[in-house]
Amino acid sequence: MLEDIKSRIEKLVSLYETEKQRADALAAELEASKADIDAYKAKITDLDSQIDNLRLQFAFSGTGDPALAKERITKLVREIDHCIKLLEK
Repeated sequence: MLEDIKSRIEKLVSLYETEKQRADALAAELEASKADIDAYKAKITDLDSQIDNLRLQFAFSGTGDPALAKERITKLVREIDHCIKLLEK
């Protein structure tokens, strides 16, 4: 009976160690994923900024239809106004 309890305790400790290692591995994987997410968010922000800059360049370039350029500038101003309103809330 005592040997049976001892073997069960050893088995339980073994299972605990296995699960602890698994939990540690999952925690490390989670941290790596969080770092990847932060890097991707920074990349998205940078790309959005580049897109906005290209839109402005295109809108202010002398090429193309002036009415179309004016319409684009008006749209950009509306987007900026909308962003300012959202920031004020």
